[in-house]
Amino acid sequence: MTRSDEIQTDEMQQAVAHSVTHLVDMCHGIARERGWHETRREVPTLLMLTVAELAEAMEADRKGMMDDHLPGRIGLEVELADAVIRICDLAGLLDLDLGGALVEKMAYNVTRADHRPEARAAHHGKKY
Repeated sequence: MTRSDEIQTDEMQQAVAHSVTHLVDMCHGIARERGWHETRREVPTLLMLTVAELAEAMEADRKGMMDDHLPGRIGLEVELADAVIRICDLAGLLDLDLGGALVEKMAYNVTRADHRPEARAAHHGKKY
């Protein structure tokens, strides 16, 4: 069974959705406990904080940096983790079903013709 087939099983979709929902609840709960939402923040601000984490990930990768706070970790992976935490916190704040959306989007992407290697290699295909 390929990974593409695996995500299309109901059992796997439920497990992924449940795990992501739990992660959203944890990230948002910790953010609330630590006072991140005592002052109202606009969605665009929270989205840009996520973008900033991705920019930091790119910089860490470009420079081949280790993380400053977790010295045993590559900077890229820690900054990606920060982005996931921010996304999960925002999803929790807005009461979004990120887990459900994730599994539905993954299942949909498996069926997309433009996501196949031959489509990407074709003239005017998706290079990136």
